[in-house]
Amino acid sequence: MKNHIPVLLDEVIKGLNLKENYNVIDATLGGGGHSEKILEKISPNGILIGVDLDDNAIKLARNKLNKFESRAILIKENYKNLKKIIHEQYPNIQIHGVLLDLGLSLYQLQDTNRGFSFLNDKFSMKFDENSDGEDAQEIINSYAQEKLEKIFKEFGEEKLSSQIAKEIVNHRNNSTIKTSKELAEIIERVYKKFYRQKSKIHPATKVFQALRIYINKEFDNIKSFLRDAIDILETGGRLTVITFHSLEDRIVKQIFKDEACDCICPKNFPKCVCDHRARIKIINNKVIIPSEKEIRENAASRSAKLRIIEKL
Repeated sequence: MKNHIPVLLDEVIKGLNLKENYNVIDATLGGGGHSEKILEKISPNGILIGVDLDDNAIKLARNKLNKFESRAILIKENYKNLKKIIHEQYPNIQIHGVLLDLGLSLYQLQDTNRGFSFLNDKFSMKFDENSDGEDAQEIINSYAQEKLEKIFKEFGEEKLSSQIAKEIVNHRNNSTIKTSKELAEIIERVYKKFYRQKSKIHPATKVFQALRIYINKEFDNIKSFLRDAIDILETGGRLTVITFHSLEDRIVKQIFKDEACDCICPKNFPKCVCDHRARIKIINNKVIIPSEKEIRENAASRSAKLRIIEKL
């Protein structure tokens, strides 16, 4: 199994503006690559709280971070519950930095039972395998054509959402779709009908993203998390967010814009009635993207975008 390479590592560390003995939250632990570097920077006594919903991510990160002993606190939990975790379990800790990395780890992509990639045997796409709710296989084989089309369009911005949904329904009328590879091949067939040139990304990318986002309620989680993260940060603390999807980045950009303003009333209001006050300042007005060198060395970083804010 290949090692997971943390995306925009140097930029994240610089953006967090870390000092000795700072306390930092890695809200999406993944392979633990960012966490390892953060713990080195906040030594000798700084604490990192790593959160992930994936049992395998916790296990892998624990192996990587064992050398930091009690300074690395790992919790199996959804990042949307971050504020509750801190208030209930660590009410006296000061938080100086928070990282949210919305990318999938290489370990998740390589796990053939998870269905995050196009070559797997089974497909679930749940971050927490023990959670309730439908998985990708159930959705693909049971949802009406119109509902599938809506998911692909709203959560993946898939231009061929209607045609793909129709092809899925036609296929499953004769045979259950049992693997992510089978689903990817159905999508490829649709693309070949409409596009002669081969796409730079796999034709199934947007549909797979849409399913993952829908199943794990990622957009709702991001919205609640960002405001909670700002709440728990100390004044001068920083929040860094890495997105890999234009819709995710749009959500982050808009919330940061709102939280950096003294008024969020509609522009046609004659005077402010919202009483909103800026809680953050935006550190990078222009989004940070990987260098050409990083993209060459780690193709998975190519669509990454980093945004950074500081608590006022």
